[in-house]
Amino acid sequence: MDLSRIKKTHIIGIEGAGTSALARILKFKGIDVSGSDEGDHFYNNVLESEGITVRQKFDKDNIPSDADMVIYGSSFRPESNEELKAAFESGMAVFTYAEMLAGLFNESYGIAVCGTHGKSTTSAMLSFVLIRIGLDPSAIVGAKIPQLGGNSISGKSEYFVIEADEYQNKLALYKPKAAILTSVDYDHPDFFKTFGDYKKAFSDFVAKIPKIGFLAVWGDSVATNEIACSCQGNIIKYGFMEDNDIIIKNHSFIGAQQRFEIIFLDESLGFFEIKLPGKHNVLNAAAVIAACHQLNADLEKTREALRDFEGTSRRFEMIGGRNGAILIDDYAHHPEEIKATLRAAREIYPEKNIIAVFHPHSFSRTAALLEDFAQSFDDADKAIILDIYGSARESSGTVSSADLVKSVNKYSRDKADYVPTIAEAVEFLQDKIGGNDVIITIGAGNVFEVARKLKQ
Repeated sequence: MDLSRIKKTHIIGIEGAGTSALARILKFKGIDVSGSDEGDHFYNNVLESEGITVRQKFDKDNIPSDADMVIYGSSFRPESNEELKAAFESGMAVFTYAEMLAGLFNESYGIAVCGTHGKSTTSAMLSFVLIRIGLDPSAIVGAKIPQLGGNSISGKSEYFVIEADEYQNKLALYKPKAAILTSVDYDHPDFFKTFGDYKKAFSDFVAKIPKIGFLAVWGDSVATNEIACSCQGNIIKYGFMEDNDIIIKNHSFIGAQQRFEIIFLDESLGFFEIKLPGKHNVLNAAAVIAACHQLNADLEKTREALRDFEGTSRRFEMIGGRNGAILIDDYAHHPEEIKATLRAAREIYPEKNIIAVFHPHSFSRTAALLEDFAQSFDDADKAIILDIYGSARESSGTVSSADLVKSVNKYSRDKADYVPTIAEAVEFLQDKIGGNDVIITIGAGNVFEVARKLKQ
């Protein structure tokens, strides 16, 4: 996409994970960027530190009269957002975030990280490694990377790493040269009516990878293997099972770190170490190793970079403590993600009392996956369930958090309590927790505020 004539742009919903990253890249390219948003303002400090003006309330007067274009997050609609309505009525060029990102990505050597789970960590890990080995990529990631100072990178090489979101089938816009497929479990039922529809979006996506490109795919899953058949490029399967191209062996823990050996086509590539907890992060690292191997990256530099990577915000992020209790925050919002997060916590803290504070995200997801959510808290001793976070997508639905509590307790008697709000959750916990407790705030909404307000 030719940006040479764009001097000023305005982004509606600028504090989304993707839109905030795009704002920083456009600013780096010399474009005057402003934006607006309402909600938790999670990315406000990052944006303002880059000289980007953010209005914290939607208003048609926020749009500069001399803006060349307006970009908006696709969860917003002109019929319910007066600012977006004004943008369409103004005659300015208006693009969704995904359309704008596709315009930049498709002109690069684009490496897309896609899948139901693990996209943010894997794309962040890959971006960090590519920087450390000297490939100077650009990147847009759906989470802050503290070691890199934000959630985007503006590099000078042809490589462009993106976290490719499948919601509303944004995958149809992207033309990847290579991709990582981390996992596929049914999600976004408000858009994909069946699991078949959901899988087809990924199949159509990997089919666009050219013959000279590659797909690194988790090989331990029936669904991901089925989707990989659509790829005409080189397919590298990674995982713990013996029929993969890249096999994870001899996995162990060294304190808070994990150590594992990588076997590639019967040859040992040696041992690797990561600081992140959970077997799912070993898989994420294996995906990065597979991609770097295909890019002919220096193996030793790859090994060193993986060992040094410290993770992203809101992915098993250590927040602090209260009364001796440990406070952790995690973005998990799908049943499989919750299981993985709590399993990792149990591995690290086998003797402690684990309390999960869960903020369900979207009414449709909670309704469609209610029984799966109900069975996601096996590794927690207690689950506190907040009211459903509808975000900009949904304002109501056919299910409630009280229904989820009832379902959890059907499988594990008295494990779950319904505590509607963040303020009530803080009050409920603040004087009860102590040195034997680990509190993990879980969800895609602003549940992280519970951990931050509990922190002393």
